[in-house]
Amino acid sequence: MSTNKNCIVVLSGGLDSATVAYWAKAHGYQIHPITFNYGQIAVKETEAAQKIAQTLGTTTKIIDLSNLKEIFSTTTSLVNRNIPLTSEFSSPINVPFRNAIFLSTAVAYAISISVNHIVYGAQNNDETFYPDCRPEFYKTFEKAARLGTDQQITIKAPYSKTKKDKLIQKGTTFGVPFELTWSCYLDNEHHCGLCEACVNRKKAFQEANITDPTRYQQ
Repeated sequence: MSTNKNCIVVLSGGLDSATVAYWAKAHGYQIHPITFNYGQIAVKETEAAQKIAQTLGTTTKIIDLSNLKEIFSTTTSLVNRNIPLTSEFSSPINVPFRNAIFLSTAVAYAISISVNHIVYGAQNNDETFYPDCRPEFYKTFEKAARLGTDQQITIKAPYSKTKKDKLIQKGTTFGVPFELTWSCYLDNEHHCGLCEACVNRKKAFQEANITDPTRYQQ
């Protein structure tokens, strides 16, 4: 398998990762999506990732890391319903070192199928609150991946300097099916409309001046 035009895409099922997947496709990559079950309440994320992968003519490899819930349940409301959700960023919605865990697995997957490129959906709005979305993090992680594999692993986050509203505008030009994506931290029939992820989703579509296809409960 040629390493030049193949890439692993960390596909969560949300707006950012879906746009990155379509970016990779638009740039001529043959994409190999990977999705994670880390014990999150919002299992609809993985369902969304499967649907998005299908629109790209592929399937996503779902990795069962659900036992991580035993670690995360003391710190984050994303896996523990007893920790209240908030409409703004606060520590209970931060999953510690999550992207590092995902990227480590993505590197192992990449090596196993002789692929050197990995892309994930870090974007600028998250940098302030999520250290593992910052360029200095993933560039340092890239160095560690190369040291740990003796391969020229490249980790890309093409929208790490792009605000979420601009990312949505980019995704629209690629034809991203945003109606299939899932952002909500809960697992109701529709997005709750009140959690931090839903609030940010609403705001981003408004600022992008693009019709939000999402159905919200509130």
